[in-house]
Order: sequence, then structure tokens, then C-alpha cells
Amino acid sequence: MGYTIAQKIIKNHLVCGEMQVGEEIGLKIDQTLTQDATGTMAYLQFEAMGIERVKTELSVAYIDHNTLQAGFENADDHRYIQTVTKKHGIRFSRPGNGICHQVHLERFAVPGKTLIGSDSHTPTAGGIGMLAMGAGGLDVAVAMGGGTYYITMPRMIKITLNGHLPPMVGAKDVILAVLKMLSVKGGVGAIVEYAGEGVKTLSVPQRATITNMGAELGATTSIFPSDEVTKAFLKAENREGDWIELFSDADAKYDEEYELDLSTLVPLAACPHSPDNVKPIAELAGKKISQVCIGSCTNSSMLDMLTVAAMLKGKTVHPDVSLSISPGSKQVYTMLAQSGALADMIAAGARILECACGPCIGMGFSPKSAGVSLRTFNRNFLARSGTADAEVYLVSPETAAASALTGVFTDPTTLDGVSVELPEAFLVNDNLVEMPATVEEAGQVCVERGPNIKPIPVGKAPEKDLRCSLILKVGDNITTDHIMPAGSKILPYRSNVPKLSEYCFTVCDPTFPERAKAQGGGVVLGGSNYGQGSSREHAALVPLYLGVKAVVAKSFARIHVANLINFGIVPMTLQNPDDYELFAQGDEIQIEGFADAVAGKTEATLVNLTTGAKAVLCLAFSPRQREILLAGGTLNYTKKSK
Repeated sequence: MGYTIAQKIIKNHLVCGEMQVGEEIGLKIDQTLTQDATGTMAYLQFEAMGIERVKTELSVAYIDHNTLQAGFENADDHRYIQTVTKKHGIRFSRPGNGICHQVHLERFAVPGKTLIGSDSHTPTAGGIGMLAMGAGGLDVAVAMGGGTYYITMPRMIKITLNGHLPPMVGAKDVILAVLKMLSVKGGVGAIVEYAGEGVKTLSVPQRATITNMGAELGATTSIFPSDEVTKAFLKAENREGDWIELFSDADAKYDEEYELDLSTLVPLAACPHSPDNVKPIAELAGKKISQVCIGSCTNSSMLDMLTVAAMLKGKTVHPDVSLSISPGSKQVYTMLAQSGALADMIAAGARILECACGPCIGMGFSPKSAGVSLRTFNRNFLARSGTADAEVYLVSPETAAASALTGVFTDPTTLDGVSVELPEAFLVNDNLVEMPATVEEAGQVCVERGPNIKPIPVGKAPEKDLRCSLILKVGDNITTDHIMPAGSKILPYRSNVPKLSEYCFTVCDPTFPERAKAQGGGVVLGGSNYGQGSSREHAALVPLYLGVKAVVAKSFARIHVANLINFGIVPMTLQNPDDYELFAQGDEIQIEGFADAVAGKTEATLVNLTTGAKAVLCLAFSPRQREILLAGGTLNYTKKSK
């Protein structure tokens, strides 16, 4: 039997385990990336391991999230990251160089290699044929130290693309169609591969848009073949030597297969407050809007920017609309300026933001009260924009530009179309990527730490018998934005867990932080797909600080369950999801023999001491994960293993 693209890369990087779906496997990681919202904690963890030099082929630290410097905190974190990476052999992408995923795709991603990043949209590099996965910062730190990265062997999903996109229908519409078809839970435990004749019609930036938002499917990652289109892109980046041809075998077997005819697609929008709440723009046509944001790691490539500039040229943004545009990288920004496209955007009334994540992570440009915002981003979770009562829709750059001009939802296929092409050669200038010190020089580098950087909380071994309060009950599809919100007011405290804890779960319950402190923690009960969204490990680290000992849910998102285990919080699922109704917030609960269950049992009984109800919990851990939990987390486990 042949192999899929992903299986080929996994096979070539397999350190331990069997390539059987559902089994834990360990992978050798070639490259890592971090960004500044998660990077400070990742490098503190790397330092705690006592490893002097990074052991990957390439590791890059990007500054792209916390770029709004309204106080000293973000600037201090940037300086810490700059000095700690210089000391330990990691490249440093300075503020202004661009969004990590866009820059990595342009300058560093390599077909057939493995990449993990402390950002859930790391699968962007799958657009170039790389096995790229989001991970918690601690997992990235371990990989930088030469450690193995563990995942559950995914099942394989094949999506065959036929035909070609009609004019003014974009790659964003492709992934929105896939989300409508599969939902935000449809890719959990799977790798999504794209195949078919339609693949040849998509450029690498278009493919990257699709793999980027594959994260919203809950997928482990998404990947495209590495073909002649890939080769042409790498040649344009002066990296043709990194190219290899990579396809699935003709007799490769997939667990699920779907087909999508690109020629039948229409402009789509993900409606509030989920990326899979997808409707045709035609159904929303005429609805007034107040804001449009174009950019993010999903849609900030040269292709996207040129398309938007061509649509805006000679026109003026509607007076009721505030339009922001964020180029994805310095390369894109400079080429827009040189070509005159940037001037067309400015003349139309666009507000040009820096090459950073910006509004996507809630870092400025929040909508007005009850505003309607169209964004080319990847997430529209409740309050993520910074305005709790805003209506946020996810759309293509084509739809965004068309609607910015008219002031209402506008189907771009009803307007005069534009056609743009990628340049044959990109402007290559890596002057904002700092190389690390040599081994000989590293001893002279002083790592600078600002006063906002606080020690990392460390977990404890599970209690023999767990008896505590059910401190919080939440519903389905709870995201890491619910657990640990982002935004300009909160992100500066990513390296200060005590301060950050004041915001934990406040989207769901403003009283949670104070209640958790007063009660000494407890257990959280969630619905299905608990912890979807961002890879931010703070969504586990901060609950640990507040005393959360375990999380019970109907089901978990992949990265979040790994983060919980990394910090010694025990994730367990309800054997019968209907038992969720047997428990209420505030109930006293008990698990007898809790530590023994973690050590070696697959089931435990959760008793509601308030009502007498009982539920069976499933503990699906590998032997390695059990050892980590018994040690109180990966940091303790690593120290004990030395």
C-alpha cells in the first residue's frame, strides 16, 4: 500500500511509535517558530531545561503579535526574546519584518520537512508541502532542545479539487466551503490533504490561505503537494534549491474522501461567531457594514494585496466604512510601495497598518459598538475583536474590498473583475532577520529580563483522592479565547501569569478568577471540542496557577489537551456525553483513587456529592503522558528524566 504526502513525511521523521491511527508517535522536528505572544514563555521554558544551544536545523523567533507598545511590557519582552535567541542559536525576525507565517512561507519553509510553531496557524506552511503543526510553547521548547514531538497518529482526509476558481472568487472561499462541509470539528484527529487537477490552478499563496484556515477544522495540519507551482514560487524567492517534488502515491489509502468543484464556488462569509457558520454573500447582500480589515496570516500575501489594490484603484472607500490594510511582510509592503499599488490603497482611503497581526489578535482597530466588521482573518470568536457586541464576518479579500467601496455586503462577482499575477521574482532582503551569536560568542551575550517577566508556575502530582468544587461549567466549542482572552489590554501580560490570571475565563464568567482564588481551584466541566482555536498554552498555564486540577469535557481539541498534560492538569472525557447534564457549577465532586487512575486506569468514577449522581470518565493517555501527569507536568518530568 502506498503512502499519502503526510505519511511519507511522518515515515521519514518517525522516532518512535507505529504509524497506526490513534497510536502515539514521536517525530523529529526540523524547524520551529515562535511569536512574541507565546515566545517569551517558550524561551523561559527552554532556559529552564538548561540546554545551551538549539538543536533543530532552523529555529526562528518572530515579533508580530504584541507590537502595540502602550507601555514598557511588550518592548521588554521583545528585548528578552532578542537577547535569549541570540544566545541560544535562534534567528530573530525583528518587529516590522512581518507576520510569522507569511515570512516563514516566503523565506524558510521547505517541502518535505517538519515544522512546529507556538501558534495554531503554523499549518500555513503546508501550502508549500511542509508538515507544519501548531503546538504549545513548551512542546516547541522541547523540540528546540532536540527532543521528540509527540502526536497521535492522525487519520487521513483527502479533498479532491476539480475545475478552477471563477473570477473574483478566492482561496478564502475554498476553505470556507470546506468548513461549511466539515465543521470546526470535522478535522479533529486528521490531516487534510488536497489533490486533483484543481490544485494546479492554485498559487502557493492561495494554497497557504487554505492550509492556514485548516486550523479552524480542528485538523492536525493540512498539506498540498509540492509540484511545479511550488518550484516556481521558491524560484521567485531565490530558494529553488529547497524544492523537492512531493505527491501522494497512486495507491495511497485515505480514511475519508471528499470532492470540491472550484468552478461552482461563490463568494462566502463565516457569520458570527464561528468560522463554520458559513453563508453565501448573496444571502447577506445589502446589509450595512461599518468596518473592513484586510490582512492577517490568512490573507496578506502579495497576491491578496495586489488584488485589493486593483479593486480600490481610482475609487474611494464608502464614508460609513473604516478600512484597514495590513501587508503580511516587509517583502510584500516594499513591493507594494515600489509598484504603486500602495499609493492606490492610500488614495482610496485605506488606513495602512504595520506588517503585523494587529486587529486579528485584538491588537487595535476594534469595531464600534454593535459594529459590523468584515475581516479577511481566520477567526471570528465572540469578543476576539475587542468589541463584545460586534458582528464579525470572515470573508475573502475580494469581498472585503468590494464591500468597503459600497458600504454594504457586496458580492464581488457582481462588479467588474480584476486580474493580477504574481511577479516572477520577489524582492529578497532578509536584513531584519538577525543571526544568532556563534557558539564562541554566546557566552558574552547578556539576556535582558524586564520586571514584567515572572516565574513560570509549576504543576504538582495528582492528589490521591480528588475532592473539590466544580468551579466552572461551560458549553460546546469553548475556545482558548474564552479561556485566556487576547487583545491589547491583556497580551502584554503573557509573561506575567499572576496578572494574566485576572482575565481567565472572564468572557464566560467575570467572577471566575476571584472565585477560583477563594476556593483554591477545582475542576472545570466543558462540552464538546473544548479548547479549540489558538495554541496558546496560557489557556492551561493560567488555570494551573488558579488551582484547576482537572478538566472534564465531552471532547477536547488536540493542541489544548497536549497543553493541559504539559502543565499537569488532567484532561478526562465523559464516557456518556449526556452525563454532562448531571453536574452543575458549584456542585461538590469527588474522584476516589484519582492518582491511581492517572497512573494506570482507563476509567474513573466522578461522583456528584451534592446530588449523588455518578459519571464514568475516560482517561485515554499514553504511558509517557501518564508519567508526565504523575510528575506534575513536562518541566518536572524533564528534570526527573535527566
